[in-house]
Amino acid sequence: MSFSKLATVTQYQRFDTTHWSVVMLAGKVHSTQSAEALEKLCRTYWSPLYFFVRGRGYGAEDAQDLTQQFFLSLLSRNDFAMVDPARGKFRTFLLTALTHFLANEWDRSRAAKRGGGKTIISLDSLAAEEAYKFEPSHDVSPDQLFDKRWAVAILDLALLQLQKEFTEQEREQLFEQLKPFLTNDPSEGDYAGVAIQTGMSSQNVAVMVFRMRKRYGELVRSEVSQTVASPLDLEQEMRHLFQTLNL
Repeated sequence: MSFSKLATVTQYQRFDTTHWSVVMLAGKVHSTQSAEALEKLCRTYWSPLYFFVRGRGYGAEDAQDLTQQFFLSLLSRNDFAMVDPARGKFRTFLLTALTHFLANEWDRSRAAKRGGGKTIISLDSLAAEEAYKFEPSHDVSPDQLFDKRWAVAILDLALLQLQKEFTEQEREQLFEQLKPFLTNDPSEGDYAGVAIQTGMSSQNVAVMVFRMRKRYGELVRSEVSQTVASPLDLEQEMRHLFQTLNL
């Protein structure tokens, strides 16, 4: 099953609470809520940005420092208060800002001892590096590396939300049994095997898989909608996400 089949078309989409609104609020109001929202954003985008920096030829240690320092620089300079959602995609904003940072501020940031001893959030840098090492597309550009890791991050967030929904319904075991079918078509007898384990009929298993795929597509779309400011941008980003996953 192709990733593009997960896309679910919705007639209406709210854009009043997006990543743009989070960073604009953080740039103006310092609160626990804005800090938590920023931490989530940093966790989401840290790995894609790290992949970009590694793709530019920096070693693992320097890439970790640069990515961390990049977020610190955005916050310390209050750049988030000046962002313009009308410019489009949050993904593009971050990548442009990081490119500018690498070109103009690396020498200055390097003079400070690893960000002046500051950290923005606790991150598993080793996990990001391990993922980079196993990335099969090192022959693509840094921009493409960033986009591919961004797409994976979006899918991971949607999958975590789907798992949470099943857990809240006390159906976590069912989720684990059906999860392999979210992006892979079943082989002959797969549904029958799950039916035996769950006590459901094969037909009901097929229906559940269809519903899971539909919900997963909705959650992917919802995550992408958090990174744009308009329905037009959403459609463009959805197409870009699925194209990127096929690299």
